[in-house]
Amino acid sequence: MNVTNAVASRISCRAFLDKPVEKQILVEILETAKRAPSGGNLQPWLVHVLAGQPLAEFLAAIRSKRSMLPVGEGTEYNIYPPELHDPYRARRFKCGEDLYATIGVPRDNKLARIRQFSRNYEFFGAPVGLFFCIDRRMGQDQWADLGMFMQTVMLLARERGLHTCAQEAWAIWHKTIAEFLRLPPDVMLFSGMALGYMDESAPINSLRTERAALDDFATLQGFET
Repeated sequence: MNVTNAVASRISCRAFLDKPVEKQILVEILETAKRAPSGGNLQPWLVHVLAGQPLAEFLAAIRSKRSMLPVGEGTEYNIYPPELHDPYRARRFKCGEDLYATIGVPRDNKLARIRQFSRNYEFFGAPVGLFFCIDRRMGQDQWADLGMFMQTVMLLARERGLHTCAQEAWAIWHKTIAEFLRLPPDVMLFSGMALGYMDESAPINSLRTERAALDDFATLQGFET
């Protein structure tokens, strides 16, 4: 698979097969992903990978907390701007509507929507869960570096026939995650990521979100044609 195909075929997978991923595959992905760019070569990313029994224990801990704290522990950063304006607001709204349409959940069925969203906290059944962290003293530039590292992981996963779903939704459980992973005080959680083999039969995985036209986001100057 070339890079173009990896980019074109990457989706946010929300249903995975109960099929383990070999440790060596994760090692290869991370060993290659460390070549991702970072300003000044700071390489500010930190990643924790859970599978097997540790993943099962972590998810059990989250389930016990969710019954007491259904909306989580709050976040340490804004996942979206407090006042999201158009066209970004409209894009987010349509993404949600299109997602729930794949599984036949209308807008007024709040319970079913909450139930589907809560699948985030099971890693959508993926056999591997990753947590991407960063030193609290890092700035916006280093957060961008971390995002590039995550994208590199996702594309390398596609090369190996795997799918992923980046999940900032995990930010609402940052305290429990920090405790489970034994993160030092100067390290914070940025995002989770589900990784595994996609369930091709799951309707929710048929979603292909729209993208803006090139003219909406790119300006090219100085070319003859």
